[in-house]
Amino acid sequence: LSWAPRPGLPLDTAAALLASGPDGEMLWLDVTHRPGQAPWVQLVGRYLLPPCKQRWHTCAAFLPQEGLLVCGDRRGSLILFPCSSSSGCAAESTGIVNGGTDTVVEDSSNELEPSCLLHRGVLPLESPLSVLFGLHGKTGVTSVTIHRGYIYSTGRDGVYRQLRVQDQQLEVLQKHRPCKGLQWIEELHFTLDGDLLVLGFHADNFVVWSSRTSENLHCIPCGGGHRSWSYCSSPLAEVFAFIKSGDVMLYQREAEPCEQQVLLASLHGREITCVRRLGAVEVPGHAAFNVFVTGSEDTTACVLVLTENSRAAVPLARLSDHISSVRTLALATGPGDEGFGDEGLSALLFSAGGRAQIECYRLQCTGDTASESAVACQVIHVASHRLDKHWEQKKNRHKLVKMDPETRYMSLSVVPGISTKQLPTPCKFLAAACSDGSVRIFGLLEAAQKLVLVAESFHHQRCVLKVEAFLHTWAGGERRHLLCSAATDGSIAFWDITGPIMDAVDALHQAEREMQPLALDAPLVTIMAHSCGVNSLHIQETPEGQHLVASGSDDGSIHVCLLEVAPGRGEAAAGTCLQVLERVSRPCAHAAHVTGIRVLRPDLLLSASVDQRLTLWNQRLGELVPLSTTFFHVPDLADLDCWEEVEAGGELQYYCVLCGQGLEML
Repeated sequence: LSWAPRPGLPLDTAAALLASGPDGEMLWLDVTHRPGQAPWVQLVGRYLLPPCKQRWHTCAAFLPQEGLLVCGDRRGSLILFPCSSSSGCAAESTGIVNGGTDTVVEDSSNELEPSCLLHRGVLPLESPLSVLFGLHGKTGVTSVTIHRGYIYSTGRDGVYRQLRVQDQQLEVLQKHRPCKGLQWIEELHFTLDGDLLVLGFHADNFVVWSSRTSENLHCIPCGGGHRSWSYCSSPLAEVFAFIKSGDVMLYQREAEPCEQQVLLASLHGREITCVRRLGAVEVPGHAAFNVFVTGSEDTTACVLVLTENSRAAVPLARLSDHISSVRTLALATGPGDEGFGDEGLSALLFSAGGRAQIECYRLQCTGDTASESAVACQVIHVASHRLDKHWEQKKNRHKLVKMDPETRYMSLSVVPGISTKQLPTPCKFLAAACSDGSVRIFGLLEAAQKLVLVAESFHHQRCVLKVEAFLHTWAGGERRHLLCSAATDGSIAFWDITGPIMDAVDALHQAEREMQPLALDAPLVTIMAHSCGVNSLHIQETPEGQHLVASGSDDGSIHVCLLEVAPGRGEAAAGTCLQVLERVSRPCAHAAHVTGIRVLRPDLLLSASVDQRLTLWNQRLGELVPLSTTFFHVPDLADLDCWEEVEAGGELQYYCVLCGQGLEML
């Protein structure tokens, strides 16, 4: 049995009672409260739950606008049923309402009269419209909540999920893991001030977790979740009641003024490892809001807005799908991206890091004057990939030796210039630098929600730190997809990946989402740019069609080379020929690791280092000349991102955002 609020009616007047019976049949009974009289009960609908060993529902909620009912069952599945008022009309037209389905219970001790259920065969037995089988694992779904048109489900698998209904099908948008150790999540409470409270059990304690402040508001010893309990909060007091050893226990706490003031809210629990700018959102009556994505050692990625006027960073969404640190981010955005629109920002976000894990999301940001941040962000989880997923699925793996070390993704780069509309199977490609010495190429099939490994090479034979994909277009319009990778020995390799990408497109189209990884050809050119690891890398095309490649190293040096791409000659006539036209090196440009570098213009270079100096360089006559140095306040610099903006007077300005032990915009 479970209760669900009846759409459009106050809970103290009427509610829906859902009862699961034999053979997976679930009944919807409307119960109306009448002061001084027995409740009035009416059978409204019959539903058939999907087959499973423990075939009963655990929770339910109505979606009044769509005329739908969403249920969770003991097997951990979410089920969508139709529940429009037509079933009630059909019951009335066949005379069920007056013929015995309406039942007035004369005495509160009496059970529902059998006549109510004897005539239930006249009502049709509705089958599910959509089923997400075992979404919350075998321990069951504990609650279903509707908030602002979205569905939120909780379970005893330690996560809660956000879903929506598209064409009468349930679609998972994203999942959240509130805090470590909170395995039994029972309910979600949305507060009036915009906080989301997660109610659950941690060991033998009842816990109320605040999503906004990321802390436990209450921790009450009660013996664990195997008991009947209830929690209620109001501006005046909070009450928690539960049964323990046959006794009814009551905890009550009156509201107290908060003496703790947060001077500066944290973005992450540990250092920030990477940052990317998504773009600017125009909001009427406000200055433009810059939207950023950050990744951290605390295993989360955060979408946030940062404004020059308020000087405050306001988180919009937190992504918690990673099981290890988030090391690198990459964005696919622009007119070539199908989700790009004039009304806001839309992009594909790739995040990667420890445990060889890549996650992909669709981000959609729009102006929202009603919210505190003035920007609303919708996150849709698209796909994920782990190299050792097959290992996790092996039986008795504790008896086996895992040969491959734990691989980390050090850097990601989206392969540009691939028009998905012209391909037989629309897909995007992603290059990854890996700690196991490989360069890997992945293909994303967004419609199928699959991320597939399509090609790899172990040419470097050591940890690959950076990777950057770029596009070269010849005069005739022919395009070549090129890749640059840098390793811990200071070497930088350049690859032509056009052939493998085209082969991967054909293989994915024929094999329908699965394929064996191809082998990348040997690099076209390899140069020794530094004496040790390359920590930063950036490539920009010059107006003459050449490419400037800038890199920074652990030894504090900066290296810039000018590349020319030409058609292959002789045996490699169908391929590409790379020629290094010019090389410039600046030893000891910084006093510590150079962890960020950007080519702003062919003659202007920006570098940032762990020595907390941001330096502008002028490249002329084969040398790098420092123009200016600015000290920034972020220790242990890990990454930077740059963009340009045209001011009102037509002046071009460059902005950069730096991350490490903090975040700073200059």
